[in-house]
Amino acid sequence: MPGGRLTQPERQQIALGLADGLAYAEIARRLERPTSTITREVMRNGGPTGYRADLAHRATERRAHRSRQTTPRGTQTPPQAHGRDAEAVREYEEIFTTVLMQSGMPKMMARVMACVCLTDTGSLTAAELVQQLQVSPASVSKAIAFLESQDMIRRERDENRRDRYVVDADVWYQSMMASARATAHIVEIARQGVGVLGSDTPAGTRLENIARFLDYVSESTARAAAQAREILHTKAEPATDSTA
Repeated sequence: MPGGRLTQPERQQIALGLADGLAYAEIARRLERPTSTITREVMRNGGPTGYRADLAHRATERRAHRSRQTTPRGTQTPPQAHGRDAEAVREYEEIFTTVLMQSGMPKMMARVMACVCLTDTGSLTAAELVQQLQVSPASVSKAIAFLESQDMIRRERDENRRDRYVVDADVWYQSMMASARATAHIVEIARQGVGVLGSDTPAGTRLENIARFLDYVSESTARAAAQAREILHTKAEPATDSTA
């Protein structure tokens, strides 16, 4: 498979492949490129529905230009734990961040969430986030405040009395429950609208349909989150002589 950066004609082929509904693997096969190369290219440049070959090519040129300007000669990426490929980790973090942004999360909040999620400890201090993301403390503080309000990150104190921001299995459960509560609130407001607009009017009927649909979704989300938490947190009992 050829190495090096993607060319503009290759990016145009990617765009045509996406328009035709081809899978990343098929596009990669036609270009004789690794599937991971196509996945990274698409996810960092708008995703499968927003990918534009010309914009992607210009964005890559801008990133390369900034890298030449800001990276001193001889600078090396610090070694990764467990023998990981530092460049592959960096590119994956970009993909993860992009996916979070496509789900509706603001950019800085997505960067902080991805950064914490990809640590082995599952936690970072504000100072560590500032250092790793190369952003201001104010930007990190704002992002943390947003993520805490969505129950996606929790705060705890370490042995040095520093705040650490943690992502673990329970945080995802709490986030899903917060989403279910927010949806339930929309249901409540929609049903108030039915009373205001009249249940026998087109607008009232529309609001009632919204309320019924979201009520089902809210209850299903809360029930599924609770079941998943119970199953995944249940430790397997040690086998006895009779059951081994």
